[in-house]
Amino acid sequence: MSIVTQDHIINTSTSTPSEVKKTFTSEEIQELLPHRYPFLLVDRIIDYIPGEKAVGIKNVTVNEPHFQGHFPGRPLMPGVLIVEAMAQVGGVVMTQMPGSEGGLFVFAGIDKVRFRRPVVPGDQLIMTVELLCFKQRRFGKMQAQAEVDGQLAAKGELMFSLFN
Repeated sequence: MSIVTQDHIINTSTSTPSEVKKTFTSEEIQELLPHRYPFLLVDRIIDYIPGEKAVGIKNVTVNEPHFQGHFPGRPLMPGVLIVEAMAQVGGVVMTQMPGSEGGLFVFAGIDKVRFRRPVVPGDQLIMTVELLCFKQRRFGKMQAQAEVDGQLAAKGELMFSLFN
């Protein structure tokens, strides 16, 4: 039997209860990822299924440093930062894969990425990243997409490699 609380699923069928964390705060994300301001691009994980997927949020604000030059008078979030934000959500999944403790997963490749709509200050970027394969406990491939208000902003495949 399982009990579902706001942030946890507690398995009560075993003698020792186990918890599966479903959400992560900014502070908890920083325990998993090495990124820091101004390059930490995930504010919260709102859904996490171990070994399968994570859904993260990036609140886009006008005071972010890249908007000073991209573009004055018409701020647009750079596509490379949208991809990086999706990769950081994927990093939350990868850092918790069995056998990856203490290692650092780095971006190893990008395939089939397409941008569908601009991301601007005031938007909330919802990023869903799903694990496609995990090989030799060293390499991962993920399908990622980012949406704003239910509209697809970007989509593509991301590859990761474990760097010890």
